[in-house]
Amino acid sequence: MNKREILTTKIKESKLGGGEKRIESQHAKGKLTARERIDLLLDQNSFEEIGALVKHRSTDFGMDKLHFPGDGVVTGYGTINGRLVYVFSQDFTVFGGSLSETHAEKICKIMDMAMKNGAPLIGLNDSGGARIQEGVVSLGGYADIFYKNTLASGVIPQISAIMGPCAGGAVYSPAITDFILMVENTSYMFVTGPNVVKTVTNEEVSSEDLGGASVHSEKSGVAHITAANDVECIENIKKLLSYMPQNCEEQPPKLDYTFDDELRFELKNIVPENAHQPYDIREVIAGVIDDDSFHEIHENFAPNIVVGFARLGGRSIGIVANQPSYLAGVLDVNSSQKGARFVRFCDCFNIPLLVFEDVPGFLPGTDQEWNAIITNGAKLLYAFSEATVPRITVITRKAYGGAYDVMNSKHIGADLNFAWPTAEIAVMGAKGAAEIIFKREIASADNPQEALIEKEQEYAGIFANPYRAAERGFVDAVILPENTRARLIKAFAMLENKVDKLPKKKHGNIPL
Repeated sequence: MNKREILTTKIKESKLGGGEKRIESQHAKGKLTARERIDLLLDQNSFEEIGALVKHRSTDFGMDKLHFPGDGVVTGYGTINGRLVYVFSQDFTVFGGSLSETHAEKICKIMDMAMKNGAPLIGLNDSGGARIQEGVVSLGGYADIFYKNTLASGVIPQISAIMGPCAGGAVYSPAITDFILMVENTSYMFVTGPNVVKTVTNEEVSSEDLGGASVHSEKSGVAHITAANDVECIENIKKLLSYMPQNCEEQPPKLDYTFDDELRFELKNIVPENAHQPYDIREVIAGVIDDDSFHEIHENFAPNIVVGFARLGGRSIGIVANQPSYLAGVLDVNSSQKGARFVRFCDCFNIPLLVFEDVPGFLPGTDQEWNAIITNGAKLLYAFSEATVPRITVITRKAYGGAYDVMNSKHIGADLNFAWPTAEIAVMGAKGAAEIIFKREIASADNPQEALIEKEQEYAGIFANPYRAAERGFVDAVILPENTRARLIKAFAMLENKVDKLPKKKHGNIPL
């Protein structure tokens, strides 16, 4: 059994102090210590600590008698699979991991180093919040961190792992970072805790039900990935980083790949003949990408759209796909936000985008309208329009209405758009269109039902196919499903050196 295996089963001596009892308490909850987490995350013997001897400066409330080197956070740098990263790991066994002035300074120093040297920043959060004995000084420390998170956004990848409590102002630092991972049953995030909620609203709720991993991965969408334990969470961090470049100036990692027989006949019959019958878009994704390379993001949130990283011909790509097996793949408030956020991340870090489109439109109803589907749908539209990375769309079936435009159409800057022969590109479905266009003829017919079916077929024959769009150049090619992988590998290789610049401006005003 090597050192990393021992970490998950054996209680080791802490280098931060705090006593064996507190370490045992941590392990009893299924949690690793701050240093154990770093040992698992980084390549063996690569960690170099910075600020190990730092102590807090507080003298009030007897704090002058309590000093632990490091002040509740371990900071430094090391490598993951040979690539430089910077990391901070909060230690709950020291003052509950609470953030003090010096605690914040240590984190800010590491963030500055990460930006200057162009390497990812990983935060392992496990803190009771601001150190109340320090008052406004600790609050100022949080603000310093938030500010640097914002400056680093889009410059270096920032990943936050919530591996214990994260409450109050502490939640806003992870919220600004690119990805948030949470551990089931041992981590939670909320702005106000259960006690405050009960006092203000009379609601009785547990920490888990208020801000646990399942809540944030399924309902709020705050958490992008959840893990069963600390070890799984750390492995997810490593996998995430494998798809990303070190910073915004570099290209994502590319694996060696030799173009071979890329036909995938399993794609031929995935789309059902009945246009109303669902299918799982993940089967399409799996049939196109390199084997077992899909790493899904936000899997349990807004499942009517699927996003994640994958490799295609060894190349790292981001995938955005409508999911016909859930709500027929319609776009709604949550799926638009989810897709937009992912698109913007990929564009920040030069990761090409592949879109699989099967969308009947936007979800109708008062709930959607009252929750601003207009501005939220515009977020996805804006994100695609603004993206300058290589962008390719494959229309597998429906591409209706405004949703056709939003899902990376040629009209908003997509580089290449392919369609399968099963594609239907139109303002709306054939039945709805026939009811509007041929309303009088249907009403005056001897048998209105038969007339509707006839007119529906007439409309479908004209528009429910990809060829009208191909004639106008809105679709670059109609391809057979089995040829999709080969066409995409060649297309992304062709687009490898794409250069596209936005108009000069301070920044756009995305409809937030």
